Amino acid sequence: MNIEKSLREKLNGSSIKVNEPLKNYTYSHTGGIADYYITVYNIHDAMETIHFAREHNIPLTYLGNGSNLIIRDGGIRGIVLNTLELKDIKREGDYIIAGSGSRIIDVSRFARDESLTGLEFACGIPGSVGGAVYMNAGAYGGELKDCLEEVKVVTPEGELLTLHRDELHLGYRQSIVQENGYLVVEATFKLAEGNIDEINAVMTELTRLRESKQPLELPSCGSVFQRPPGHFAGKLIQDSKLQGHRIGGVEVSKKHAGFMVNIDNGTGSDYEELIHYVQKVVKEKFDVELQREVRIIGEHTKNPNQE
Repeated sequence: MNIEKSLREKLNGSSIKVNEPLKNYTYSHTGGIADYYITVYNIHDAMETIHFAREHNIPLTYLGNGSNLIIRDGGIRGIVLNTLELKDIKREGDYIIAGSGSRIIDVSRFARDESLTGLEFACGIPGSVGGAVYMNAGAYGGELKDCLEEVKVVTPEGELLTLHRDELHLGYRQSIVQENGYLVVEATFKLAEGNIDEINAVMTELTRLRESKQPLELPSCGSVFQRPPGHFAGKLIQDSKLQGHRIGGVEVSKKHAGFMVNIDNGTGSDYEELIHYVQKVVKEKFDVELQREVRIIGEHTKNPNQE
């Protein structure tokens, strides 16, 4: 079977790229080649792609905008599917409905412009709506679970479901989307009427804090570790004197120890080795086990067919 031809016949409205470098799609600038990289422009094509992969036993990986992600140097076999073109944002009363490909930052700004309060905390989160739902993203004391009302997902069987907030199992960086391998295609947020000047003032201050503390000027994979109970990951790493420690082209940020930055063509392997080293040192010094927040996916070695 010619997979590319079959996909093009089935997905007339989608972009299909073959042997596509994934480092072009991650904030960390890491990732080998995807066999097939598909961008869908509608929910129907997302469902068709899932059906096709399932029917032909082809591995399928979902990719958002790659803001909290490391992809290994060997790339990803099978199909990589993204919904970044599902980016419509609209208001219905006190609700905002957003496609999974829209940036959560843009949804936050849309809410501000509509004088709706409740999403200010998300004004600096770089991920897509789908990725934010996947990990119940949060910042500055807020989380998506505080305002998420319902989500439309496609199951691994290709069925479209609508899940209410009570069905999403939202916890610290966790959701049923992770647990069950769902693909998010749309999210609805329940907000409240507010004052646009007050909302804007909060967002301006949060943006100032983020820009002053985080290494936004360099490629990174975002916040690397979850917050350990009773501690802050960045403080533990800083107190371990690991800021500036480098493996390959990746180093622990000198600006914020909770970040690792790609300063010289760093690879997925560089990131992984540095993460393991930091975990080892912090465990030895403070007896605290740092758990990753960043996702790491992909193959360790290249597909021989890529050579």
